[in-house]
Parts: sequence; structure tokens; C-alpha cells
Amino acid sequence: MAIKNRLHRSELAVPGSNKRMLEKAPTSGADIVFLDLEDAVAPDDKAQARANIIEALSIYDWSRCAVSIRINGLDTHFCYRDLVEIVEACGDKLDTILIPKVGSPEDVYFVATMLSQIEQARGFAPINIHVLIETAMGMANVEAIARCCPERMEAMVFGVADYAASVRARTTQIGGANPEYGMLTDPNDGGERFFHWGDQWHFGLSRMAAACRAYGLRPIDGPFGDFSDPEGFRAAARRAAALGCEGKWAIHPSQVALANEVFTPTEKEVDRAHRIIEAMQQAAREGKGAVSLDGRLIDAASIRMAENVVTQINQIESRRNVP
Repeated sequence: MAIKNRLHRSELAVPGSNKRMLEKAPTSGADIVFLDLEDAVAPDDKAQARANIIEALSIYDWSRCAVSIRINGLDTHFCYRDLVEIVEACGDKLDTILIPKVGSPEDVYFVATMLSQIEQARGFAPINIHVLIETAMGMANVEAIARCCPERMEAMVFGVADYAASVRARTTQIGGANPEYGMLTDPNDGGERFFHWGDQWHFGLSRMAAACRAYGLRPIDGPFGDFSDPEGFRAAARRAAALGCEGKWAIHPSQVALANEVFTPTEKEVDRAHRIIEAMQQAAREGKGAVSLDGRLIDAASIRMAENVVTQINQIESRRNVP
């Protein structure tokens, strides 16, 4: 059975056309590295990028991260060659396939069918699927897409740049704030009015996250374009975490540590999670139906959240212990 509960705190984008970046990627510290054949690779370089990825997967040690391939869109003639050449050659080294611009369940079924045939022919274990929700059609069908292929579907990513283009949104930077998106307050007693910035991407990210949670998938936030602005990245990542996302893309190696930082539970959160679980176990030993901690009643949702935190921190510690 394919793994569905891997860490997704940071997902580093690595162009398949850049051999130097491919060499450095396995030790970047990212939970997932996705080797890109789509937007980061010019049309004339697609074939060479496939060869570069096959070589990199064959000669480097990828044990410190999960490995994904972002294939080209299903509306291009590059897509089927991406799947056939790379999965046939290195399917035993891949964890997921990332499908761009998914608009309907049929897009997922196509890739799943191709994977099944290659896996059967080569004797590979099942490879999971991640999908990019980055079009108006994809967002309109996000719930249907989330439930369409439960045996393979692992995560959804909010592709903010292409989504903005698809809905013709006015935006100033990829994944960042927009000074035009906000509300003007009513005048105060002195006649002053204040403009409060809003989150232009709240609806899309929140809807995708809800669809993921409804069907057991991992919601991941997409890129933050200005890699010279670490505080802007942190703010965007914290927003995504508050909405339920488990991780964020890193389009530059410097963003990996930032994503890991934001999506790793703090010592305070871990301590409280352990205390909640211990209080629950103590109450069970004493035959009590209600559980309280620090003067507050702990409900079933609190216990589940605590268990999730402990599971995640155990995964992180296991990753740190990989030689």
C-alpha cells in the first residue's frame, strides 16, 4: 500500500533542466522534492530534462526526502512521454506524480491508468498522485477531484499563480498580499477612515483545504514568488497553516527552512499535546468520562489534534535520524 501520511512541510521545486540543482536537491532539507518538467522547463529542453531527471534519480541518494515529478499538462504532447520515460526507468524511486492544471476527475483517471499499466509491466509498487488546483475549472470541481481516486490521491496543492490568471484576478505578486484587496472602515468620531488589507486567496485555499480534509488528502499551499522576502513567506505560510494546510512550496532553497519552521509544531504545542494525551489516559484509568487540563474541559477534537501533533513530531524526529 502506498504511503499516505508522509511529511509535507516543505516541497522544493527543482527544474529538470538544471543539473546543478538536481545534484543539490536530495540534501536540501525539504520533506518532498518535486522535479519539474512543466513551467520551469522551456519546450525545447523537455526531452533533455527527462534524461537529466532519470540520471539524477539513478545516481543520487534520495533517502532523506520523498520524490515527486511534475509532469507537463494533459493538454500537451509532452505529458505521456514524461510518464512513460521516467516511470518506466525510475518508477521504483518515485513517491508521487504531480499533475498540473487538474480540471476534472478525468484528468486524474488518465494518469492513474497510465501509472497502473507501467507498474504492472515493470513490477513497481503503486505511485501516489498529487494534483495542482490552479484553474477556475479545478476549483469548481475540487470536491469531485478530491474523492475521485482514493487509492492513489495523496495531496492537493493550491497553484496561486495560474489560478490568478485563470480567474483573471488582479494581483501584484505570486502568493503575496495585494494592497488593492481590502476594506475601508466607516469614519470614526474624528472622521478618519482606515484601510485594512485582506487575504485575496483565502477563499480558494480554504475551499481546497476543506475538500482535502473531507476525503483524507493533504492540503499544501503553493508558491510565494518573492524569495528575497523571508518574512513575507513566513506570513503566507502561517496563513496557510491556520487554514489547515500541512506545508508549502519552496521555489528557492532558502525557503525550505522557513517552511519547515512554520509547519513544525512548537515545543509548547508538543508539550501540551503530550499532556492532553496523558490526561486522557489517566481519566480512562480512573473510569472518568470527562477529561480536563489546566481548568479546561478537553473534548474529542482536542484529543485528535493532540494525537496529530505527536504523530507529526515523531515523523520529524525519524527524518532527523536518517543518516
